[in-house]
Amino acid sequence: MIMIDGRADLLSMNMTELGEFLAGLGVEKYRAKQIFGWMVRGVGFDGMTNLSKSLRERLAEAAVINLPTIEKRLVSKLDGTVKYLFGLYDGNLIESVFMRYKHGNTLCVSSEVGCPMGCRFCASTLGGLVRRLLPSELLGQVITAERDTGERISNIVMMGIGEPLDNYDNTIKFLRLVSDPDGLDIGSRHISLSTCGLVDKIDELAKLELQITLSISLHAADDETRSSIMPINKKWNISSLLDACRRYFDATGRRISFEYTLISNKNDSPAYAKRLASTLKRGLCRNSRPFPIHVNLIPVNEVAETKFKRSDPESVKRFCEVLANEGINATIRRKLGSDINASCGQLRRSSLAAENAADDTVDD
Repeated sequence: MIMIDGRADLLSMNMTELGEFLAGLGVEKYRAKQIFGWMVRGVGFDGMTNLSKSLRERLAEAAVINLPTIEKRLVSKLDGTVKYLFGLYDGNLIESVFMRYKHGNTLCVSSEVGCPMGCRFCASTLGGLVRRLLPSELLGQVITAERDTGERISNIVMMGIGEPLDNYDNTIKFLRLVSDPDGLDIGSRHISLSTCGLVDKIDELAKLELQITLSISLHAADDETRSSIMPINKKWNISSLLDACRRYFDATGRRISFEYTLISNKNDSPAYAKRLASTLKRGLCRNSRPFPIHVNLIPVNEVAETKFKRSDPESVKRFCEVLANEGINATIRRKLGSDINASCGQLRRSSLAAENAADDTVDD
C-alpha cells in the first residue's frame, strides 16, 4: 500500500485493493465502486454525497486523494492547446499538455519528476531525476485536466517529462487504472507510450500483451551518432533495440512508431535519411512476417542550455520525401501550442529557474 504523509493513497489503488482497504476500516466492499467513481471525477471526500458524513470523516483521517494542483495554465491563442504546470503533494512540479484533434482530445502526461536518461536535446533531463511519479500522480494529471477543461480526454500519450519504462511498475499500474471501465475507461488502443529504448523493459512489456502503441525515440541511424545524443545507446545499441522491437511486434501484433528528432547539421541530411531507411529495414524486416515501419519526424525543440538548432522546413520536407522514396512511411508531426512553449520540460525548467533567482535575491 502506498502511503502519503501517513495516509493511504487511494487513487493508486485498483478496485480490488480499494475494497480490501475499506474492509480493513470495517466498511462494506461495495462502497469501493462508489468511491472510485467519485475520485476519477476529481471529487474529494466532502463531495461524495452518497456516503455518510461519518464515513467521509473516517476516510479523510485514513486516506488521501492525491490530485495535482494547477500552478500555471497557458492556453494557445493559435489552436487552444492547454499547457499545465502541475504541483505535487511534496512541492515538485511536472507538466501536461492538453491537445485538441478532430479525432478527440489528447493529453500528454509526465511519468517522472525530471529524467535520468540524459538525452542531450531534451529540456526534461536537465537537472536529472528527482523522483518517479506514483500511479495516482499519473492518473491525477488526466483527472485534473478533464475537470479543468470540462472535456473528455479520449487519448493519452506518455511523452511528457521522464522515461515511462524507468518507472515501470507505476506506469503499468496507471495503464490498468486509466483503462478501467468503472473509471476513465480510456482504451489501451488509445494510449501511446514513448521510450528511449530500455530493452529489458520493452521485453517485459511485450509479455503483458497490452494493446497500447509503443513509440521508440530513435533519433539516429548509427550508434556513434545516437550515443552522442542519447547515453542509453551505450547500454543498448540500435541493433539490440530493433531486435526488441521485432520481439514486441511478434508478441503483440501492435505497430511501433519511431520518433525521430531532426537536428540541423546533425542527422537531417538526405544521405542520412537513406541511412536511416537502411538501418530500419535491415533491423526489422528479416523474416516472412512484414513489419509496418512508421517514422514520426519532429524538428528539435530549441533549448537554451543546448546548442542544437531546428532543421529548416525545407530540410524536414526533403528528409521525409527521401524516406518515402525508400519505402518508409513517414509523417511530420504537427506542432501544437507553439506560442506557449508546449514542448516538454520548458515550463517546469523556467519556473524552477525563477524560484532559484528569487531565493538568491532573498539570500542577498
